[in-house]
Amino acid sequence: MNIEQSKQNITLIGAGIMSATLGVLLKKLLPNAQITIFERLDKAGQESSDAWNNAGTGHSAFCELNYTPEKEDGTIDLSKALRISEQFEVSKQFWAYLKERGNLSQRKAFINDIDHMSLVWGADNVAFLKKRYEAMVQYPIFEDMLYSEDPQQIAEWIPLMMKGRTDEYPIAATRMAIGTDVNFGDITRGMIRYLEDLKGVEVNMAHEVQDIEKQPDGRWLVGTENLTTGKNKEVLADFVFIGAGGGALKLLDKSGIPEANGFGGFPVSGQWLRCNNKDIIQRHEAKVYGKAAVGSPPMSVPHLDTRMINGERCLLFGPYAGFSTKFLKNGSYLDLFLSIEMHNVWPMLSAGAKNLDLTKYLVEQVLQDKKDKFRFLQQYYPEAKIEDWQQETAGQRVQIIKKDDKKGGKLQFGTEVVSSSDGTLSALLGASPGASTSVSIMLEVLTKCFPDNLASPEWTKKIKTMIPSYGQSLITNKELLDKTRTRTTDILKLEEDVTNPE
Repeated sequence: MNIEQSKQNITLIGAGIMSATLGVLLKKLLPNAQITIFERLDKAGQESSDAWNNAGTGHSAFCELNYTPEKEDGTIDLSKALRISEQFEVSKQFWAYLKERGNLSQRKAFINDIDHMSLVWGADNVAFLKKRYEAMVQYPIFEDMLYSEDPQQIAEWIPLMMKGRTDEYPIAATRMAIGTDVNFGDITRGMIRYLEDLKGVEVNMAHEVQDIEKQPDGRWLVGTENLTTGKNKEVLADFVFIGAGGGALKLLDKSGIPEANGFGGFPVSGQWLRCNNKDIIQRHEAKVYGKAAVGSPPMSVPHLDTRMINGERCLLFGPYAGFSTKFLKNGSYLDLFLSIEMHNVWPMLSAGAKNLDLTKYLVEQVLQDKKDKFRFLQQYYPEAKIEDWQQETAGQRVQIIKKDDKKGGKLQFGTEVVSSSDGTLSALLGASPGASTSVSIMLEVLTKCFPDNLASPEWTKKIKTMIPSYGQSLITNKELLDKTRTRTTDILKLEEDVTNPE
């Protein structure tokens, strides 16, 4: 029996951007599939995908300095930056395909053009940024990047951040005009609305998955509780995807697949400073990233961000990292403790011992009050006034702790797809830059769990309709890259100012 016949009953856990993306892909590729979605909250995209719970940066490695580390020999490692930048171009193609066909119902822009910039000061940081720029512009995907050490030029780009700044230290900035701000919550809810209207799709909100159990016939019994009525519901699935954000680790462990052994999680919470002065908000128009503190997680790279959220222009600074034992923003303080099992206790202890700098950083962040956070903002916006800013709670992330035969365990940033050997269950662990690269990550799920179908001419043709560059490199093929960017820019420049029905 081929996979297309045997995997027609599909259960997706979580209604965030990952499950929504996979659901749309599978329904396009398997039109007769029966898809059931379970979400513990009463609305889709309310955890990590929600606009206030992430930076909204269309992560394309234009400005994120942690994606381009300097190696011991002094050269810049571009491997991660190139991969992420290409993957974001893949996401844009998929979103353009859905918009072009009317599959996304948003009437207000979910993606907007915004400069992506990096700003550093101090001789060593300036030298790093220049070296980074010189390495990156050798590739077509980054060739439009601009670089300047001229304070006057930088002031033309970001006047708010330069006014009142002394010339005590050298300063440098890079700029990419084709950066984007993305409302991942809106994209998620748009895809879920599209799925809800399709035959063979059932979306269950306020349903929490209690158990996942493999049956003798190879299928999975998924048991849930309706959090509104208290009633239980069970479904049998040929394929299960766990896209539950911070809740994925617990559910993966419940599945009992051996591939889950050794995985643990380390939760990191966050806060923003949100500007409440409309005049200040209008004076800044860019996403400007600085250098992260030693030991900080990727989600804590400081940035002053212009955001467009439901048609309203906003300005955020942060995020400031914190610590909570919750695995979800709407989770339980027992989440961390309940995630500790015999199979992951040593990797977690080992990883903790090797990341004392992260522990020190988080303790310092937790002890900061608003004045401490404001002083950090003033390094980026010297003339900031404390009364113009208010604290907002950001999202909750769970960084991966992974078993390592040589080191016991290691803390791993980014995302990881964990799948059963028979391809009947898959889960996504980890965090940034997940949402930006969601389409490529879900293609990885298809590669692991639907390999025969993915290799078929029928699926290849369908995927190329959705993602024209599929199977080709946007890193080395400049002609294809230019064609792709021109097309997606034309389709996704959603500049009309109309209301988005929520």
